Amino acid sequence: MSNPLFRKKSIDTIQKEYDKGQEDGQPMNLKKVLTVRDLTFMGVAAVIGAGIFSTIGKAAFEGGPGVIFLFLITAVTCGFTALCYAEFASRVPVSGSAYTYSYVTFGELIAWVIGWALILEYAIGNIVVAISWSAYFNNLLIGMHIHLPDWLTIGYQTAKIKYDSALAAGMPVNDLIYTNAPSLGPLKFIINLPAFLIVVLITLLAYIGISESKKSANFMVGLKLVLLAFIVVFGFYLIAADGSTDNWSPFLPNGMDGVLRGVSSVFFAYIGFDAISTTAEECKNPKRDMPKGMLYSLLICTVIYILVALVITGLVNYKEFEGVADPLAYVFNKINMPKVGLIIAVSAVAASTSVLLVFQIGQPRIWMSMSRDGLLPKRFGKVSKRYKTPAFATLITGLLVGIPTLFIDDLLMTDLTSIGTLFAFVLVCSGVLVLPKIKKAKDQFTLPYINARFIAPVLVAVFIYFFRARLLSAMEHLRTESYEEILFILFILVAIIAAVLSFIKRYSLIPVLGTLCCLYLMITIPAKSWLVFFGWMAVGLLLYFAYGYKHSRLIQKSPAEAK
Repeated sequence: MSNPLFRKKSIDTIQKEYDKGQEDGQPMNLKKVLTVRDLTFMGVAAVIGAGIFSTIGKAAFEGGPGVIFLFLITAVTCGFTALCYAEFASRVPVSGSAYTYSYVTFGELIAWVIGWALILEYAIGNIVVAISWSAYFNNLLIGMHIHLPDWLTIGYQTAKIKYDSALAAGMPVNDLIYTNAPSLGPLKFIINLPAFLIVVLITLLAYIGISESKKSANFMVGLKLVLLAFIVVFGFYLIAADGSTDNWSPFLPNGMDGVLRGVSSVFFAYIGFDAISTTAEECKNPKRDMPKGMLYSLLICTVIYILVALVITGLVNYKEFEGVADPLAYVFNKINMPKVGLIIAVSAVAASTSVLLVFQIGQPRIWMSMSRDGLLPKRFGKVSKRYKTPAFATLITGLLVGIPTLFIDDLLMTDLTSIGTLFAFVLVCSGVLVLPKIKKAKDQFTLPYINARFIAPVLVAVFIYFFRARLLSAMEHLRTESYEEILFILFILVAIIAAVLSFIKRYSLIPVLGTLCCLYLMITIPAKSWLVFFGWMAVGLLLYFAYGYKHSRLIQKSPAEAK
């Protein structure tokens, strides 16, 4: 039973299928139109979204101006992962992202699990972004004196939570949306219409074609970069004109512990750069361009995040960001410049729209790759003859994202995006360690080799030394500790094993560090999100054993094609 579960696809087989471009009379290859610039813009489009307009405030409150160090730390962590993605993308230049990479290195069962996790990541990520887009868009309409009914601008679940919370606290509920919404029998009619409509429009754009999506994404990225540049330049001008940098002192008010408390918020701001790896099959030269696009987009986004963090903490004291959901708008309203808030609203709408587009492009290509391998019905893998896009999978993605945006509460789902992403990152980074060595081809990216034999054990030892008090406390009170501390102990064990294996097998340092950094971030995610994640995985495994295991194309492959 174990061998069939972990049967692998060889890189040679994938390359032959990619080059052949035909299967069962259906076109497999998509339209090759993406360049380095397009991939870079697509990466920026995916990364700079809700994070810079919302979670950056929470991170600034925890770490003060020194939160810029956390952006650097997170960027380095994501950089390790991006390099590993780039290695895979240059050697396996087809759609599928971490799903396809895991199929090559770990086998079919793990590939299915990671593909199912990516579907969760992209779907829930877009649900959250669509709801955020709706809020900013509604504020933009209000600024233009256009007022939609409140019960058409919020999800039913969000309105009900606020209503129940007010009742529990003994507060008046007469003015709440849930109270005043129209009724359909026993239920209140409350839907987030703008969120649903933007998902519909983005899905249609993704359906029509990658060229049109590319042009739209590039335009929106250009727009938000210009607007963010204005905010940064204008913000530094105001700081310089005031002649005071008191808000930057102390720079680390809560020390590095305070900075690190914002890990979850800052990591959420970086989610998305991996989505461009799903478009490898639509790149003109994926072996050369995909690595550059990932790394360039990470670099641009990091610089923007650091500059924006310095601006908002320079204009307003970091203590004022507690509970602030829209820090950029809050800052300029605080200094009596509400007109700048209109620019911020436009930036937020453009940023969120571009994120929606990239994720809505990425998810159907995961479905398509899984279908090609026989793990999902063939219809998910069909490419439109007219538009050269995975048509059916794109429409299913639209439904999977659009319907929940009508009624669901985004705060309950944000952490699920992070856990699915980190899970994919861990498998990609560790997967590089088991790839066979090859001779570098022309224009092909190869991960730089740095021998981890001595460096990894030293780094793990240093980490354990600095966290020795926490480790000893967790071990002494193991029976009564929370799940976070138990996960911390497990992380230490995994880190020690990684250090030992690095010494014995002389692993490459970058994927080792990428794996350990992502694992550490995973243990910071709340227990409720882990339970939902495991529930989603259980549903996925049921589907795999009910359909994918029996219909896998590797069953029909010869030993030379599947190992």
